[in-house]
Amino acid sequence: MDISSLINRVARGKHGSEHLTREEACELFTQLLSPSCDDLQLGAFLIAERMKGETSAELAGFIEASRRDMEGFGTFKALSGAVDLPCYAGKRRAPHSYLGAAVKAKDEGIPLVIHGVASIQGRVTAWQLLKMVGVRRAASLQEAAAILAGEGIVYTDIADICPNLSRIYQLRTRLGVRSFANSVARLLNPLQCDGQINGFFHTPYADYMAQANVQLEQPRSLIFMGAEGEPELYADRQKLIVRQQGEEILRLAFPAAGLPVYPRQPMDLEMLLHQGRALITGDTPESAREEAVIGRMLQAFRWASSGVLPCDWEVLA
Repeated sequence: MDISSLINRVARGKHGSEHLTREEACELFTQLLSPSCDDLQLGAFLIAERMKGETSAELAGFIEASRRDMEGFGTFKALSGAVDLPCYAGKRRAPHSYLGAAVKAKDEGIPLVIHGVASIQGRVTAWQLLKMVGVRRAASLQEAAAILAGEGIVYTDIADICPNLSRIYQLRTRLGVRSFANSVARLLNPLQCDGQINGFFHTPYADYMAQANVQLEQPRSLIFMGAEGEPELYADRQKLIVRQQGEEILRLAFPAAGLPVYPRQPMDLEMLLHQGRALITGDTPESAREEAVIGRMLQAFRWASSGVLPCDWEVLA
């Protein structure tokens, strides 16, 4: 198929651009994922889609193409009740409280599949901390499923499980802006976990990520504005939480903890690594903010695993 006509429809400008169907988006991105694709077409489409804004149907099509590109997708699956945790933003202002909660969730018997990118300039990634506390990294979906079955937690990197998507994801520094590849990576759910916890930074992504999950028949997901873009709830306030369960999408809220706002200034990265490791291993007492975040994140993990909503979480009208 000649995809230039599809690119043309997306790239017609503010008043002329058209959205693609899910099937068209899948076909187009299947070709762009190929290492032999036309770089000019790839760059043109990424920028055109960035300017137009992707729809949930397009996003579902891009994810479908990426899943087809992953060796073993659909063959190797997570344990029942497993939770998918995408970590693609990294942090620089406060320790990774959500990873402290993730380890506690694993100890409660909730299987966790964590995926992301190994390094991000100027930030501490989930993998940098997880490897310090003994979490194993799988080089394939088959290995990830085996580690998960034996240890209850596993990390896998987009560069290992979907190298062609990783290549496009890493173009951000050359393009100067993020592309939809970031959202695709977050919604990959490589081992098809029953539950998914997903953070985002910009508010508009909430609904179309949830709607894409509906189209992809994700059983349930919790999608929210996360601390620094990571899947971490806030202790002081929570601007937006979207619950997707089957075809139902609702907004949630929980009581404010009345704690100081999230830090605004970046930390020294070595100190952040040290504090993050100590938080995950329990070597130092948790601050009031960290304790509140870990408590809320534990509730989120339990819901994602079981579908039972915490008693003090409110469904908004």
